[in-house]
Amino acid sequence: MIDELARAEGAVAACADAPAWALSEHDLIAVLDATHRLQQRLAAVQLAAVRELDGRGTALAQGASSTTVWLRHRLRLDVSAARRLVGLAAAVDVAPPGVREALASAAVSVEQARVIADAAATVSASAGAEVADKAVGVLVEWAGQFDPTLLRRLGTRILDHVAPDLADAAAAAALSADAVRAARDRHVTISERAGGQLRLSGTLDAEAAALLRAVIDPLSAPAGPDDTRCAGQRRHDALADVCRLALRTGDLPEQGGEPAQVVVTTAYDGLTRQLGAGVLDTGLHLAPHTVRRIACDAAVLPAVLGGAGQVLDVGRQRRLVTGPLRRALVLRDGGCAFPGCDRPPRWCAAHHIRHWADGGPTNLDNAVLLCGHHHRHVHHTEWVVRLGDGGHPEFIPPAWLDPDQLPRRNHYHRRA
Repeated sequence: MIDELARAEGAVAACADAPAWALSEHDLIAVLDATHRLQQRLAAVQLAAVRELDGRGTALAQGASSTTVWLRHRLRLDVSAARRLVGLAAAVDVAPPGVREALASAAVSVEQARVIADAAATVSASAGAEVADKAVGVLVEWAGQFDPTLLRRLGTRILDHVAPDLADAAAAAALSADAVRAARDRHVTISERAGGQLRLSGTLDAEAAALLRAVIDPLSAPAGPDDTRCAGQRRHDALADVCRLALRTGDLPEQGGEPAQVVVTTAYDGLTRQLGAGVLDTGLHLAPHTVRRIACDAAVLPAVLGGAGQVLDVGRQRRLVTGPLRRALVLRDGGCAFPGCDRPPRWCAAHHIRHWADGGPTNLDNAVLLCGHHHRHVHHTEWVVRLGDGGHPEFIPPAWLDPDQLPRRNHYHRRA
């Protein structure tokens, strides 16, 4: 398989070097169709590999918290794309063989394959595998005429065509399946953009959507005739107001031994002179005027940094990894320090590099921030943690994973 893929890669590379401008319109359309067919065939091979790796537990064995996280790091995908890849691989794997065959032959696209697999699962649950096979055959045929959106609509009444006597009962089952699918597909993605901005996207189930609208709609109404904000800006400001209200209640659960809070790091001299920018514990930067506004309603804690950014002291040290000592860890590590992990500080606990039970002290030189998954992973595997140059954590993998055992660092939380 690897040799065949290498030959295919070489052929595609040769095509990439060919000048498209020299082709006629007819030939360009043929190239478009051929590349689309090739994409679907390759997708079938990729999905089979993803499903097999997921089944073997490769991601967990290599220290990732899930196959989705491992794929994101391995293929440099965003998390939503990695999640879709894992979900599609699982859906196609349990679907009737006709779905995989149609994708491998480029009779359907990846998106159409997901629709057909979902419809087949619903039909199989209500009418059995034999009827599901018939439904797949009909939907694959329709895929030559309809895009995924229309195909999904047709799929909701597929039993009208393959088993009319079961259609009414299956309609109720389809509604139940829709609810299950909505629960499975619910997610919110937060991705960092240039300039310290975040892009928020996701899919809410019906209940969460109703809750969001009930809260956001009243707060996002125009403030008056002089309100020049567009609808999107008003919704943004409403969401920020909701977060502020939630923080003020004091009822949010603690994370990592600290109450829910926004932590901003800035130079005190710069703050007093209205010139100092700030850094959130997520690594995002804030403008000086924003830092001063937050400081009006916040506690200010002193921190002393060395020339290379090492934390030398934060307030008064305590025995437990809480308070000033935890803030020092957040300032140094920025989040889970395990290589490839992007979990923020509020999801992390402090890990003693030399275990407390073995006489390890509770101080900055013997602590590292780890999320729950990687805290357990480090305790139960052969990974070694140490502080490297500049006092930053680095992790030495076990010999079976990397015979050279080269130290690795987390680059997701590196501050500019």
